[in-house]
Amino acid sequence: MTWKQALLLSCFSAVVLLSILREGTGASVGTTQAAEEEASEDAKQKIFMQESDASNFLKRRGKRSPKSRDEVNVENRQKLRADELRREYYEEQRNEFENFVEEQNDEQEERSREAVEQWRQWHYDGLHPSYLYNRHHI
Repeated sequence: MTWKQALLLSCFSAVVLLSILREGTGASVGTTQAAEEEASEDAKQKIFMQESDASNFLKRRGKRSPKSRDEVNVENRQKLRADELRREYYEEQRNEFENFVEEQNDEQEERSREAVEQWRQWHYDGLHPSYLYNRHHI
């Protein structure tokens, strides 16, 4: 239990020391009007860039440098849209093929039913009942 207390005490003292040092550096900086204007101009230069630099911003990025979050998001949206279009296309193709196969099967069943009916009519001699009623039950 004592080592936990020692660790907690050292962490707490480090936090207090860092906060005091941060306040000390903030107070040591002179706040003059010229320094504030200079800082605001530097901030403007950091935020805004020249038009020529802005037009070539994406072109300057090397192939091996990491992409920005916006570029990654745009690429992901494009991939998702392409996947959705591909899925819709293949779903439509599958539905058309299933309809075609169903029609082919229906036509084949109709032809075979007509052929069986014709065979029964041709071979029926009129003396015996039709095949369905001529079963011998055991």
